Amino acid sequence: MGNNETRTLWISVFAALMAVFLLYSYTQEKTNELTKKFGAKQRVVIAAEDINEMETVDETKLEIVERPVDFIEPQAIKDPEIAVGMVALAPIKKGEQILQSKVMEPGPVTGLSLQVAPGRRAISVPVSDLTGVAKLIKPGDRIDLIASLTVGSGANSKTEVKTIMQDKVILATGLKIVNELPRLFERQGKDNFIKNLRGDTNFSSITLELTPKESQDLIYILSTNPGGLYMSLRHPSDRAKSKVASSTVESVIGRSLRAPSRRSLASPPVIPSRSR
Repeated sequence: MGNNETRTLWISVFAALMAVFLLYSYTQEKTNELTKKFGAKQRVVIAAEDINEMETVDETKLEIVERPVDFIEPQAIKDPEIAVGMVALAPIKKGEQILQSKVMEPGPVTGLSLQVAPGRRAISVPVSDLTGVAKLIKPGDRIDLIASLTVGSGANSKTEVKTIMQDKVILATGLKIVNELPRLFERQGKDNFIKNLRGDTNFSSITLELTPKESQDLIYILSTNPGGLYMSLRHPSDRAKSKVASSTVESVIGRSLRAPSRRSLASPPVIPSRSR
């Protein structure tokens, strides 16, 4: 390579570097002008796709972007975790900022259906201080259902107490819905967030999340023996299910109650006296 070619190469490299430097300087100058004109940028949560009215917001529908402060609307949500689990009160278009005034936590206003997992059903049952753990239960708690059942008929009938369902979630106590309390958002049985709220004992029914068959069985028990349904409260971390034998009078007292035989009911035999 000759001197002229070398000189030409270095001139080209220098020109390219100058072009990059000038472009960078121009970009920085425009950025500073925009920052001065519109203010610094800040993170804000926007809709990654269209969100329909009364639709539950999950993380797949959200996106975090940076916008000039002057372009961020009042009440705009900046933390996506605040919006996850909320319900849209009005349609939100793709790219629109998520406003606190357009979403709210599920509750009586938004209805209970948003809390029912797919394939499950919500069903209400009456409770009292005696049957409902002194009404110290609250939405999000998990309980076992115990029924007092009459088995057999006539002289052969007897009462059995049986644990019929285990680890069932309470969706609501009266009008207090689960997302006002512990379970903030549930999608197909997966718990996401936990919250706490003060208890309320001013209710006479609770609403459970059951399978269709469990709902049917529970309605049968309530229709045949409405006062024979009881609840027992679980620890939040206790999700185990085990077989529990039915309780009867025999199992409670620890021995079998057998009816006396015909022989024992007959008159005692007469012992003949000996002749002298």
